Amino acid sequence: MILIADSGSTKTDWVLTRDNGCIEGRFKTEGINPFHQSEDDILTILQTLPLPFTVEGEELRLCFYGSGVRPELEPKMARLLQTVLPKATVEAHNDLLGAARAVCGQSPGIACILGTGANSCLYDGDDIVQNTPPLGYILGDEGSGAVLGRRFLNALYKGFMPDSVIADFQKDINMTMGEVITHVYRHPMANRFLASLSPFISSHLHEPTVRQLVIDSFRDFFRRNLVQYGRNDLPVGFVGSVAFHYEAQLKEAAASEGYTVGRILKSPIDGLVTYHSKTENQKQIRQ
Repeated sequence: MILIADSGSTKTDWVLTRDNGCIEGRFKTEGINPFHQSEDDILTILQTLPLPFTVEGEELRLCFYGSGVRPELEPKMARLLQTVLPKATVEAHNDLLGAARAVCGQSPGIACILGTGANSCLYDGDDIVQNTPPLGYILGDEGSGAVLGRRFLNALYKGFMPDSVIADFQKDINMTMGEVITHVYRHPMANRFLASLSPFISSHLHEPTVRQLVIDSFRDFFRRNLVQYGRNDLPVGFVGSVAFHYEAQLKEAAASEGYTVGRILKSPIDGLVTYHSKTENQKQIRQ
């Protein structure tokens, strides 16, 4: 049996599956991020897992993919997981590898995350071979929900949005410019606040100015992050809510920059179930 986890800072999706892809159960826990959380906090969350998973005589393999699982933190995350599941075979990887395996499977491609933040990599069908550093929403993260929100507010307050959009924003968001600036510069998690404007932006895509702003944000993502790979012959796959909800604009931006969009998944978890069931079956055939 295989237990697969896809973890962000807010929540973790868990799927228990057999190696033939048959799903035995799904559940969620709080998000786990070893870069931001202490070992005690992580263990407290892991202890909420509905154990035990195994049937007598069956082996369990745990594959964990998470934000904040940098290469130097993989051993730490694996050790914490092993503490809760001592008999399991444990792997801990970063969320970007999870995204690559979910959208590319065992084929080479470019894999991207477009949610609150953004990231990308060149994937050879087995592992990440190149990564353009995303740099966060102040220095980078082009195409992300946070940067989309930042660009929208800039256009709104500098007079580049139609009066109808300005009026709708004042009515729907119900915040003054001063209050918005306070949220961005004085409150924690400014990136989440900026990304929270995405539903408003999405609901106004019928406005040409808003639609073009979204497309331009995605074009910046391709220009600033994917050009370095020099592989526009490969399909570009995406995971994340921004990619999922702006699929049409994302594909238009990709075509303008000479790329072909592959799979787009809101969450990588089902793609990871498919990936691991295939790899396990191949192992069994070789044996």
